[in-house]
Amino acid sequence: MKYCKKCLQTDTRPGIKFDNNGICPACNYHESLKSVNWEERKSEINDIVTFGKANNSSGYDCIIGVSGGKDSTRQAFFVKDVLKMNPLLVCLSYPPEQVTQRGVDNVTNMINHGFDCISINPAPQTWRKLMRKSFFEHTNWCKSTELSLFSSVPRLAIAYQIPLIWWGENAALQLGDLNVMGKNGSDGNNLRKMNTLGGGDISWLLNEVKKNEILQYVYPSEKEMEDANLRITFLGYFWKDWSLIDNGNFAALRGLEIRNEHPLAIGDPYGITSLDEDWVSLNQMIKYLKYGFGRITDYVNEDIRNERITRQEAIELVEKYDGKCSDVYIKSFSDYIGISVQDFWTQVNKSVNRELFDLDENGKWIPKFKVGLTI
Repeated sequence: MKYCKKCLQTDTRPGIKFDNNGICPACNYHESLKSVNWEERKSEINDIVTFGKANNSSGYDCIIGVSGGKDSTRQAFFVKDVLKMNPLLVCLSYPPEQVTQRGVDNVTNMINHGFDCISINPAPQTWRKLMRKSFFEHTNWCKSTELSLFSSVPRLAIAYQIPLIWWGENAALQLGDLNVMGKNGSDGNNLRKMNTLGGGDISWLLNEVKKNEILQYVYPSEKEMEDANLRITFLGYFWKDWSLIDNGNFAALRGLEIRNEHPLAIGDPYGITSLDEDWVSLNQMIKYLKYGFGRITDYVNEDIRNERITRQEAIELVEKYDGKCSDVYIKSFSDYIGISVQDFWTQVNKSVNRELFDLDENGKWIPKFKVGLTI
């Protein structure tokens, strides 16, 4: 496993490629921001706004997918207050057993600020069945739910004939998943190629349900998107200060309710992500066991680039928090999909990267690597 020489990005991230100097794409992109002609980007975003307003037969200029979290809250306010557009917010809702009251309150907060919002609620029993299938097929319960999360917004955009979709960060530039890179930094029409969507393949789901029962899990084809003149645009591309901290501060000042659990319970010392449900924490733990990095690695990489912390300080945070998850969330997830905690760990243990971890005598996975040091 190799680490970026500037931050703590690893070469185990799907879709990433370091340059010849051992620097990750996200660090190179951040460095390039110093020489960006922001007037040119302003002109580019103005053209996109014009496109949206010229295609508002529904009365809405654009769509923004929201969870009520920090990123979607900041995007919604920017589009309404700065770009002077009339956005329709689209929220994919979780079943009652999964959604938190905090998540419900945060979406309500956005509506109370004057935004129109449509909630999409996939059938709960199908949702549960596909989540279980995802866990045992990929050791990633999010595989099916994220198919729905990413697919529902362009599906609704096509149905409502609103061709402009604002998305948040460009994962190619800001995380290093080069698969999603489009024609330029703002072009999001290659989202279908990101690791989460896997090209939109749903064949592994069809043993459980019929295709006509899971339309919201099926990403629109390229032809469907072309016929609808659909345009997905990364809004973060136009901001100098798109980051976890900046977006979190902005949203919290406008009523965002953050988490108050102990950081070791959720692997997150900031408490400003995954606000609408609790099980992402255990999926981040699994990601850590598969790839050697988890959620806190992504956070500190931003802070290193923004010179908020040193690389050594970041290493200490990663060693302390990456891969941590409360047993409470593992138990509640296991109960939801109808398995025991022992069944949960039996499946997870099959997917641990044995090149990166050893199992000790107490049944605990111990990293073979030292954070920040290439092996």
